[in-house]
Amino acid sequence: MTANSAVIPKDVWSDLEILWDYHDMHHELRESDIGIGLGSHDIGVALYAADLYKKGLYPRIVFSGANAPTTIERFPRGEAVQYREKAIELGVPGEAILIETKSTNTAENFQFTRELLSEQDIHVDSATLISRPYQQRRAYATCKKLWPELTVTCTSLPLPLPDYIEFIGDANRVINMIVGDTQRIIELPQSGYAIPQEMPSEVHDAYERLIQAGYTSRLIK
Repeated sequence: MTANSAVIPKDVWSDLEILWDYHDMHHELRESDIGIGLGSHDIGVALYAADLYKKGLYPRIVFSGANAPTTIERFPRGEAVQYREKAIELGVPGEAILIETKSTNTAENFQFTRELLSEQDIHVDSATLISRPYQQRRAYATCKKLWPELTVTCTSLPLPLPDYIEFIGDANRVINMIVGDTQRIIELPQSGYAIPQEMPSEVHDAYERLIQAGYTSRLIK
């Protein structure tokens, strides 16, 4: 473990690893019509979106995201805006990047991105979804509900869990976010915002134990 993750109790760490692996869709990368970078507190989305663009996986990127309570301090000008700036710093041409700056949740990411592409008369059949590592499954489930005809590949900055926690710099934040995303896999299909996802009992049990351990700040009330 890194110095940042070493403070996590062993039982919490074990449960966290179970959820971390569950949220990774383990999709194999392939070329697509567009890359969609989902806004969050994680600048790794912009880093990896830029990297995949330069490797030729897609010809254009849409960064999607306004601000949320978890991102306003890190990205005061907005998630999509600052993702775009970072991608340009890394060598992506500005003309290859579109930004969608209204969305405040994953459903809106896809709704407003789809509207933006339609307004720009850009037709896509496939997309690479770049998100936080533990948002992959929610991104997939939400996209397949709201944009079912789109063929999607889910991916994230490829870091192991200890390195990711060090990259973000806040172990407590990461744990609470992962617990929150797990709850959304359960709850969002009931609200019509995502397709159902199978959740093995060991994943659900790990999720419940982390709630009992007090990691509840990102739960939907």
